Amino acid sequence: MPKRIAPQYVNAGTKPLGYPDYFAYTLIICKVLGVIAISYPQTPAKLKEWAYAGLTFNLIYASISHACVDRNIGFMLLPLAILGILAVSYLYNNKTRDQGKVTEQPVVPSVSLA
Repeated sequence: MPKRIAPQYVNAGTKPLGYPDYFAYTLIICKVLGVIAISYPQTPAKLKEWAYAGLTFNLIYASISHACVDRNIGFMLLPLAILGILAVSYLYNNKTRDQGKVTEQPVVPSVSLA
């Protein structure tokens, strides 16, 4: 493991909540994959939806974990603030995706009877 990724920094947020060490690494990998899926323009829409859902669940449960374990209001609100930013990203992603779709009206040939 590179020295830049020291275990004491990786699990600093999950260890006090009682989660095992491997859980922090799993969260990091999933978050990075989710951000890549959301950021990459050619990602299929279904995969982006799953990435948004995964990150949303992660942030909601992070807030719940902090509420149950350490009851620090700052730790509880930070994931919810980031969730707000994620929600804005999701809404704008849907708007830009919908604007990119060209809704073509069916062309009805005109019939001239003259």
